Amino acid sequence: MTSDIGQIPTDSPLRQVPADYCPPGAARWHTLAGGPDAGRTLFYYDCIVGDGSPEATVLFVHGNPECSYTYRHIRDALIAAGRPLRLVAVDHLGFGLSDQARFEMVDFHHARNLGELVRHLDLDGITLVVHDWGGPIGIGAFLDEPARVSHLLLMNTAVFPMPSEGYTYANWPIPWLPWCRTPSVVPDRLWGGVAAYVVSHAEPQSRAAFLAGVLGYLGKHALRRFQPGTPEAVWSDQMRSVANARASKRHVRQTPVWGHGYRYRDPRHGLQDNRDFYRRLHRLVPEAWGPQGRNIGVAGYFGAWDPCGKSEVIHQWQKALPQMRDRTHEYPDHGHFIEEYKGPEMARSILELNGLA
Repeated sequence: MTSDIGQIPTDSPLRQVPADYCPPGAARWHTLAGGPDAGRTLFYYDCIVGDGSPEATVLFVHGNPECSYTYRHIRDALIAAGRPLRLVAVDHLGFGLSDQARFEMVDFHHARNLGELVRHLDLDGITLVVHDWGGPIGIGAFLDEPARVSHLLLMNTAVFPMPSEGYTYANWPIPWLPWCRTPSVVPDRLWGGVAAYVVSHAEPQSRAAFLAGVLGYLGKHALRRFQPGTPEAVWSDQMRSVANARASKRHVRQTPVWGHGYRYRDPRHGLQDNRDFYRRLHRLVPEAWGPQGRNIGVAGYFGAWDPCGKSEVIHQWQKALPQMRDRTHEYPDHGHFIEEYKGPEMARSILELNGLA
């Protein structure tokens, strides 16, 4: 069964869209007006579910190498709850149904584009839902307008410097082939196989099983063996563009300095430096949203088989946002893509944060 999205006005390599990619009739397109991506088009969905005026606005911001489709379980559980809500989710450039990336983009580029979309839609009273790089992207979109956010739901993400204890992206999941090195050993045209495996299958497993799984998915991607309409096909096909693969890989290359920011040179736009972006994030989170600021409602979900799910990262969030302590959920039997497994629980937290449970 295929989606009712209809004609796709972007150059996304993802053309076979699952029926549940977004709610019926909710597909939207926004052409960026400013910045280095001016003229490029974002896919997003925007819908009101339930009866009556929306009681809350939920904005889903994805990371890498996923897209808005990773939030389908949370979205569907919110719809099933029957409360009137406005649900908005975006595919960043280089992901999902949005235009291909034109350069090796990272978090602060996507944050600028998301900020433009938020202002275009005039979203306010937002429950911000973020995962992975969606943390710095989503929070970074509100650096100049933090009052638009009323609640925050965090999932395996970080904006503060990654602690060196335990798992890091320089030693996980395999010390001799850590995540940060995979862009150097996997060809661009096979990167979709990595995406397909890690988003759908990066759960606790032996090193041998993980390596075998990734290698098997590289072959499936190369031979186009993923069943159309499945999640694995979505993660795979969105990376069939070399430009998208290289932009996705740039995020992975950044993982050793997650939370610090770094400098790199892009052939199209020259020197890129997101270090000040992170310094601003470090100040904004506690000052604008902590107890000394607006004291917004916060919940956190963390799969522990992952550097972004380890206790040291959780403690960073709890220090900056102590109101999260009573709404922190840790899962030792899950990995990085926790939203693939705990959608109903996260939907319940979103409703509770808004007093709608």
